[in-house]
Amino acid sequence: MGTAIVITSGKGGTGKSSFTVGVASCLAAMGKRVLCMDMDIGLRNLDLSLGMTDVALMDVTDVIQGRCSLDRAAVPHPKLETLYLLPAPVTLPKDPLSQAAMIGLIGQVKEKFDFCFIDCPAGIGSGFELSICAADRAIVVAGTDPISIRAAQAAVRKLRGRKIPIHLAMNRITKQFLRRMNTNVDDAMDALGLPLIGIIPEDPKVMLSASRGTPIILLEKKGAARAYYNISRRILGEQVPPMRI
Repeated sequence: MGTAIVITSGKGGTGKSSFTVGVASCLAAMGKRVLCMDMDIGLRNLDLSLGMTDVALMDVTDVIQGRCSLDRAAVPHPKLETLYLLPAPVTLPKDPLSQAAMIGLIGQVKEKFDFCFIDCPAGIGSGFELSICAADRAIVVAGTDPISIRAAQAAVRKLRGRKIPIHLAMNRITKQFLRRMNTNVDDAMDALGLPLIGIIPEDPKVMLSASRGTPIILLEKKGAARAYYNISRRILGEQVPPMRI
């Protein structure tokens, strides 16, 4: 039985989708069967980041509403054969998706995949509630700026009601910003009350890889790519020292 991990932040712009692709692709490169599920209905982007726009024809609602099977809708990545994508619909469905339907879908996914990464939409509204309802674990992606921390706190308050393990990933971190803000990663951990699963440095190759539609692990082994790899190992239960920024 696989594990469903929801990736959230409480707001947009924190690098949540890049994190999803980065860690999922690392686990796939390690031989795990991994599904990236985009739940940002109407604003999906995982297909672009993975370079799979032309092949991702079916979506989450097609499976939930019985128009096609999960096997048909979840399409494999062209270069990482154990990495799959199930995109969100391009437009809002006529009938809202229910949490019961989402729980049923995740149950199917966990029978076929080692990991399912659920890319949560921004905010803490109905899309957020739908994304977290069947998750076994949660990773909150945040920066060290006050706006990001406040949004993450709101997401954490909601997640605590699910009584699942929650970890913090600090993203797009630079020494210069920490120095200017007179803050550090420990301050963010204290503010959110979460254990740290990893630190991802600011890395222009993250945007480059997304623009090319190629997971960064296929382009680079340092910087953010190394951070994603370390996080994937921690998800598997390995003891890996935190990355120095």
